[in-house]
Amino acid sequence: MRAARLIKMVLLLQSRPSMTAAELARELEVSERTITRDAQALSEAGVPVYADRGRTGGYRLVGGYRTRLTGLARSEAEALFLSGVPGALREMGLEDASSAAQLKVSAALLPSLKDASRTAAQRFHLDAPAWFAEPKTPELLPAIAEAVWDDRRITARYRREETELERELEPYGLVLKAGVWYVCAKAIGPAPERGPRSGPFRVYRIERFTSAEPGTDRFERDESFDLPRFWSEQAEQFARSLLRATIVVRLTEAGARRLKHTVDPLSAQEALDAAGPPDGEGRVTLTLPVESYDVAYTQFLSLGPEAEVLEPAQLRKRFSDAAARIAAYYLDAAPRTDKD
Repeated sequence: MRAARLIKMVLLLQSRPSMTAAELARELEVSERTITRDAQALSEAGVPVYADRGRTGGYRLVGGYRTRLTGLARSEAEALFLSGVPGALREMGLEDASSAAQLKVSAALLPSLKDASRTAAQRFHLDAPAWFAEPKTPELLPAIAEAVWDDRRITARYRREETELERELEPYGLVLKAGVWYVCAKAIGPAPERGPRSGPFRVYRIERFTSAEPGTDRFERDESFDLPRFWSEQAEQFARSLLRATIVVRLTEAGARRLKHTVDPLSAQEALDAAGPPDGEGRVTLTLPVESYDVAYTQFLSLGPEAEVLEPAQLRKRFSDAAARIAAYYLDAAPRTDKD
């Protein structure tokens, strides 16, 4: 436990010019007295940790000291090579930088761990695009990615329905979702866009951009912005915004089990939780939000006899007509042909 903490302390000091005892204690989740003892232990072990005294003092490494990656276990070394997404890095124009970084990491590893990149690659591969979809890299992605990494504003034009808008954006982060690239950005000035948003930040689909010109000004990032949390909230909000209609459906036990694989999982679970007890036939009746009646028709056809739509009447009529047509196909045990 202490050995791991000492290694982390050295790595923290390597990454920053200086850190106070309070900052180290907060990062390592120990007391400042423990930091003092750990610094002394590192110094006795030959690590050049120097303590600056006074109110603005702190700990730092002297003499350009750098530690080699000799304390990594095999699983840790292999995990390093799983952190990149080759296809995504290539599309963002970072393939060369990623390759150089991996070579440097490999050079710093112990001889016994030199094969970590190969063993990791043989055991994990990320294929981000969805099935039956031809992935297409947006032409402007590398330019937008460069602006994201450099905290540089961009002036962008993008398509929204039949119109084209121009916005000045502060691009905070990129998201690759099922083969589609998005940029999470803060719009500068009035925002005429519609749809879900979170404060000044919005999500833009990069393939809809027709131009993206990086400016000369860098912006100061809002340190409270958390990209994974923001995307999760936006994705849930977007999914909810699509559910504009409501149906009443009665499900068998099998239908209830399969519901979360047929419609929005969160809405399905909420509807099941709110449903009353099963009836005498073991079926439950629930009210469910759906995107539209047309979408619900397609979704619930896949459940077949495990689902019965009760309301609205026009949707129930569509299922009744479909059931009659399907039944007509199967009246005979053998399929009919043109010769019959």
